[in-house]
Amino acid sequence: MRPLSPTDSQVTVQTWHASPVTTAPLAATLRRIERASGALATRSVARMDDTLPWFRSLPADQRSWVTLVVQAGIGSLVQWMRSPKSRPKVTGDVFGAAPREMARSVTLQQALAMVKITVEVAEEQAGELAAPGEESELREAILRYSREVAFATAEVYARAAETRGAWDLRLQALLVDALLRGDPADALASRAAALGWTDLSPVAVVIGTAPNSATVTVMDSDQIVDSLVHTGRRAGLDVLAGVQGQRLVAVLGGADDPVRATQMLLPEFGTGPIVVGHAVPALSGAPESARAAEAGWRAVAAWPAAPRPVAAADLLPERVLAGDTEARRRLVSDVYKPLDSAGPTLVETLSVYLDSGGALEATARILFVHPNTVRYRLRRIGEITTLVPTNPRDAFSLRLALAIGRMHGQT
Repeated sequence: MRPLSPTDSQVTVQTWHASPVTTAPLAATLRRIERASGALATRSVARMDDTLPWFRSLPADQRSWVTLVVQAGIGSLVQWMRSPKSRPKVTGDVFGAAPREMARSVTLQQALAMVKITVEVAEEQAGELAAPGEESELREAILRYSREVAFATAEVYARAAETRGAWDLRLQALLVDALLRGDPADALASRAAALGWTDLSPVAVVIGTAPNSATVTVMDSDQIVDSLVHTGRRAGLDVLAGVQGQRLVAVLGGADDPVRATQMLLPEFGTGPIVVGHAVPALSGAPESARAAEAGWRAVAAWPAAPRPVAAADLLPERVLAGDTEARRRLVSDVYKPLDSAGPTLVETLSVYLDSGGALEATARILFVHPNTVRYRLRRIGEITTLVPTNPRDAFSLRLALAIGRMHGQT
């Protein structure tokens, strides 16, 4: 068989999409390739070691798997040349020789670099591998096969990325469910690690309304979560999220001020309140933040003028009315007990001031003290509790703290 001329080669390329390169297998050439597959694989891997720095850093077991992958690719070339109309089955014929762990550790760019080097080595050896007169056909077959493998490889990685993305979203939803349930810290850590959680500190849980919450579908929830995660990353936050019915729940990592961090994420939430749990040192404490955020979410409707977002700690009075025992404990430990420990005069002054409707002069007359004394005591109450009695909102919290504290003292 004479070598193909440039004109013949062009004709063959143009007719490739309509018919195979050859009408009959190149039996002698294919046998030579099969016999030389081991040597070709060894040479290809040696060149990868010389030219690809990332390849040299692979563990020994993964480097050995690459040799098998290359050898499988050469075997797939032989099968394809026997039936060139069919596309190479990259997952089964080529990458099927390696474990999934190895496939996940090699990027698409790196996989294509390996294909390129293997093709180069095969082309260089085409003169020795081809039977007399079949050198041009072999080189052309190798080039076309490499193109098919490259496209097929890209498709494999694209599908894997889509599958991985969908799996990540499902895993995020499971993790959010586990946080709200209060699952053990070890289970939370393992799931978060699978999602690439970087363990940024501190961590806080946020609960708000999902966009278009009345008509959220599974596809919508995936897009909502994906958008929230990307927005959070642009803001320097590590974010895990999930849609639960009409709620959008987010776990923020690296938010020194969770309320301020949530403000950067507002466009990702629907209309309505957004409640932010307190910051905890690590993901293992996130269930505690989630409980506070969830309690605040149930009670926030009682404060129509609540800021958006609002800290769960600022909703203690509403949470108490909703039956939250943790909020009751916080009002006693953080407000009533510090006042009671400071002496009876502060509790008495606060009680009289609130009962008199916040009238300074009336409070002074009832207590038989100068109004400036009342002012001083009210200022001390604010310093101790961080709640200002002259502020209507804080006065509401202080009144509840007094009532619960007195009941607590009787039990």
